[in-house]
Amino acid sequence: MSDSMDYFGSENEIFRNKELLQVSHLPDGDRIIGREDELSDLANAIKPATRGNTPNNVLVYGKTGTGKSLCSKFITTQAVERAERNDVSIGVAYVDCLQESTETQAVQSAGHQLNDQPETDISIPHSGLSTSEYYRRLWRIIDTRYDVALIILDEVDKIEDDDILMQLSRAVESGKLTSSTVGVIGISNKVRYKDSLDERIKSSLCEREYVFSPYDATQIREILRSRSDAFHEGVLEDGVVPRVAALAAREHGDARKAIDILRFAGEIAEENDLETVTEDCVDQAHEREETSRLAELISKSPSHAKLVLEAMALLTQQKEGDDAPVTTNEAYDLYKRLCERDQSDHLKLRRVRDILSELEFLSIIEQERKWAGKGKGNYMENRLIDDPAVILAACNESE
Repeated sequence: MSDSMDYFGSENEIFRNKELLQVSHLPDGDRIIGREDELSDLANAIKPATRGNTPNNVLVYGKTGTGKSLCSKFITTQAVERAERNDVSIGVAYVDCLQESTETQAVQSAGHQLNDQPETDISIPHSGLSTSEYYRRLWRIIDTRYDVALIILDEVDKIEDDDILMQLSRAVESGKLTSSTVGVIGISNKVRYKDSLDERIKSSLCEREYVFSPYDATQIREILRSRSDAFHEGVLEDGVVPRVAALAAREHGDARKAIDILRFAGEIAEENDLETVTEDCVDQAHEREETSRLAELISKSPSHAKLVLEAMALLTQQKEGDDAPVTTNEAYDLYKRLCERDQSDHLKLRRVRDILSELEFLSIIEQERKWAGKGKGNYMENRLIDDPAVILAACNESE
């Protein structure tokens, strides 16, 4: 046994507590940097819940990695603790609408998180019930166990049906809840999400609205330093944190991206049996994070969005240069042929234009409107931000 290969590598340890660099990690309040005003706003909005009263419903906007989910989770956790001092019981459910994208899935998820079957004698099966029955059980659970329920709907714009917003925001008014109350925190990357809502939902859901702006390089540097104890002392070279912060700030101030790059840099140092994390590790980590982000984004995209991306990548490869522009009509023509290949019905041109706009929002493509000439109007040019080969590989991986 002593002569066999040791696949666990050397004893050089880079990380002390790697969990501090996981996206799912909820830090202490003193590790949440640059969001003091936003935390105060959220606290004021849901403060009535800590006394057993109905909180304000909230919509939170901002780009990916600006701390929306982090602050919402932190402030609701703190609300639960404060309410306990007032002999008030608050239940919190966090629903990721990207994963639980139908009304039934979202209600089932909230019910499952808020339930304690031995206490309520109510079961929440993963399937087999009608949507209305899931709602009935959710209301009974809240009335039985809590004075107030706070339900966080993350990426709420991804949910297929707005009915859940109507049901939750009017649960007390409609008599669904009789001894408890409920508040909703909706989180969206789309600042104009509210414009798509029914007027009745707007009036009851959008009681408070807050926009989270991107972090600047200084704030990202502070965020990374607050988590640097994830590494053993002396492992991070002096230029590592500023380098990661500069890369993340340059690309929309995404703190989540910055933390991922720092974690990847540590992993690369481990894989190469280095004693310290270097700036070269950061540059390699940045590349790895880009590929990882792209694969994740594409894997979570609807099937037709993947086909539109595949069409864009194939057309870009046919042209000269990886940043060659593709018109919307060119992309649409090839997209239709790909739909025929996959034996699926194609979407209308208007919907494909919407998909291309969504891909621009996700920073997968860039768009530029061009003037075609007098009497010809204008047209849209679309460019892939990443290498078309990487896009195609990510599309194939997600199938």
